[in-house]
Amino acid sequence: MGLIRLIAAPIRSIIRFPLFQLAVVVAIVLFLQAADDHSVFGRLFDSLDALVSATIALFSELFTVKSFTRSGLTAGLMIGYVYLVCLFILFVSGLLIRGFVDLIGWSNAFGLRNAIARERGIAAYRAWAPFERIRPKNIPQEQWEERFAWPADNRPPYPPIWVRLLRGALSYLIVIVGAAVLLQLFTPFPVLAWVGKLIGPHVN
Repeated sequence: MGLIRLIAAPIRSIIRFPLFQLAVVVAIVLFLQAADDHSVFGRLFDSLDALVSATIALFSELFTVKSFTRSGLTAGLMIGYVYLVCLFILFVSGLLIRGFVDLIGWSNAFGLRNAIARERGIAAYRAWAPFERIRPKNIPQEQWEERFAWPADNRPPYPPIWVRLLRGALSYLIVIVGAAVLLQLFTPFPVLAWVGKLIGPHVN
């Protein structure tokens, strides 16, 4: 496992580099565009093209979209949508891989339980060490960990996932609304007016 991590480390650093990710996304868009119209990839590009066109049509209701703006939106939206799909695929793949590794460790398939446990133990210790450094000397380690890290009832010391998702959505909404208000007040972009114009027909 250590050797695999050593080999994978430079590969992971390259994959996480933003310019590399952008190049991969652009290459995917060009590959889909060059595919035959009747193939699966060709149909995927047609769907992507239709989605981008619908988004540009939505933007054209908010502000004037001329040729230069349309070309920039087309390229940016295509790259953005493909990037989001790639992120989703990577997220799902990560979940599947972690679940598969959990299954291997639990069943001790191929005798890899000790190697997996050792790697996760190292990661757990590295995460635990900064937590332990701030423990006051007058608080026993067991009491400190039970209060903040590992409760006695084996429940995780953080809220359920739906609470975390709700908090994250609310925080993003607050940031977006705040940014829209600042843009409305201090820039020539009437963002709130655009949103009202977009929501108005649906409300009526």
